[in-house]
Amino acid sequence: MSKLGNLGARLHHGEVGYDFVKNRKIWYGISILITITAILGLAVRGLHLGIEFQGGAVFNTPKNMSVSVAQAEEYAEEASGHDAIVQKLGNGSLRIQVAGIDTAQSDKVAAQLAEDLNVSENDVTGELVGPSWGEQIANKAWQGLGIFLVLVVIYLAIAFEWRMALAAFVALIHDITITVGIYALVGFEVTPGTVIGLLTILGYSLYDTVVVFDSLKEQTKDITKQTRWTYSEIANRSINSTLVRSVNTTVVALLPVAGLLFIGGGVLGAGMLNDISLSLFVGLAAGAYSSIFIATPLVADLKEREPAMKALRKRVLAKRAQGGATAEPEPARSDADGYDEPADAAPAGVGPRQQSASRNRGRGRPSGKRR
Repeated sequence: MSKLGNLGARLHHGEVGYDFVKNRKIWYGISILITITAILGLAVRGLHLGIEFQGGAVFNTPKNMSVSVAQAEEYAEEASGHDAIVQKLGNGSLRIQVAGIDTAQSDKVAAQLAEDLNVSENDVTGELVGPSWGEQIANKAWQGLGIFLVLVVIYLAIAFEWRMALAAFVALIHDITITVGIYALVGFEVTPGTVIGLLTILGYSLYDTVVVFDSLKEQTKDITKQTRWTYSEIANRSINSTLVRSVNTTVVALLPVAGLLFIGGGVLGAGMLNDISLSLFVGLAAGAYSSIFIATPLVADLKEREPAMKALRKRVLAKRAQGGATAEPEPARSDADGYDEPADAAPAGVGPRQQSASRNRGRGRPSGKRR
């Protein structure tokens, strides 16, 4: 077995682990800081909306243009009187976007660009985009997002409980805010592809969170009937038992997206890939972070406020103080993945596994049989 596979097995069985829940205030603080930065970036810089949302024209030039992007932007802004966005495509042609112009202005801008770029007027093709189309896309996107969030909360409240539904909702809002804020800070253009990418990462983030919640639900069955572990400790074990899976799926998902963003958009100059790849890259990373550091610790916080969980914590701590936490073995149970959990397996982050007294009972004694 590989080192990573061996680590995953040890994490799963509680032999090693990190106490994520105990350090939850650190993760909350980091998330609040990142979220505030994203909100400030959104408030100060705003989103750079593409022409699909505000209307305008897109001009395409012939291949293998020798004009630089900066020079083409200057020509377009002088010809139109508006800000322009120029992208150099892989074949050497230029894609020039100018917002806020109508049909009459579009024809004049195309003629002036052809003259400045020293090409035939027929070689500069233009396409008009009305703002009403982009407004319809934005409205449909907001409606879809609202319906998605409502259905998610209802489903999780039924399948698990309302505390898990609330934690998942907070994690999703966390991911959306960070992704949108990064767009504002970086200044990438927001297009329909951005909206598609944003809606896509919500499903991924929710999937990662539900995996941890399912493990937590399985391991906390009849939790009040035992006095070995608190709810927070079992929640921490759930995170550790699915940690390697979460890391693996996130890395595998990020690799092709990183290829689109850094190689396709950056090196090859396919700027149109940036709008969807940035939202996917930031959203996937934020989703993995929130499912581990936000959602499950928040569930533990909410559950520990219940009277039954408070009473359980008191009993567990009292029994440990008396030195009898491992005096009596408990029956093994199976988690959601079908692995049998040893009776003496400690939740990850609590400490190493301890041998129960019953396992040592009879060791070193004669068997009683005579030879």
